[in-house]
Amino acid sequence: MITIVDYGDECTQVVASALKKITTDFLVSRNETNICSSDRIIFPGCGSPSAAMKKIHLLNLHSALRIVKKPMLGIGLGMQLMADYSKEGNFPCLGLFPGTSVKFENTEGSSLYKGMHKVKILKHSKLFHGIDDNSEFYFNNAYYLPVSELSTSTCQIDVEFCSSLESKNFYAVQFHPEMSGEVGSKLLKNFVEM
Repeated sequence: MITIVDYGDECTQVVASALKKITTDFLVSRNETNICSSDRIIFPGCGSPSAAMKKIHLLNLHSALRIVKKPMLGIGLGMQLMADYSKEGNFPCLGLFPGTSVKFENTEGSSLYKGMHKVKILKHSKLFHGIDDNSEFYFNNAYYLPVSELSTSTCQIDVEFCSSLESKNFYAVQFHPEMSGEVGSKLLKNFVEM
């Protein structure tokens, strides 16, 4: 069973719709027991990290998300929330892997790094099994995590940034596979079958 973490984020139902094309063995839940007992966890997100973390604390999910030992996939904002800290709102996050999300220098106000962009695969990852290097995925973000030794892929605009990373049972992608067509569906399927 896969649990999509529901903390009121607008991306949750989009991810659920994409997952329905791959499997019916999933649920959308904010219940700690469901999350901790599932085989895999998907942690989607878009919007403000400080607002998201406040919801996570209000739902008493902070500890549950930090202690899970099953594979967990962070998507979009979910990736940034899995890191240590966000400069957006200057807010501590879950701390599942090291890193601080920072703002793209060329973004102003609500303008975002948005659209389909090529992803360069740096090292072997089960998430990218059967996916070609330089495949395009959909991005929609104004903040990013810098490249680190945990990065499995990068994307380049004015700066090269981390587009995916892995640490132990934690996986995360800055792009939105649920909005990336067939290649995104393949990545989600890889996670489901991991």
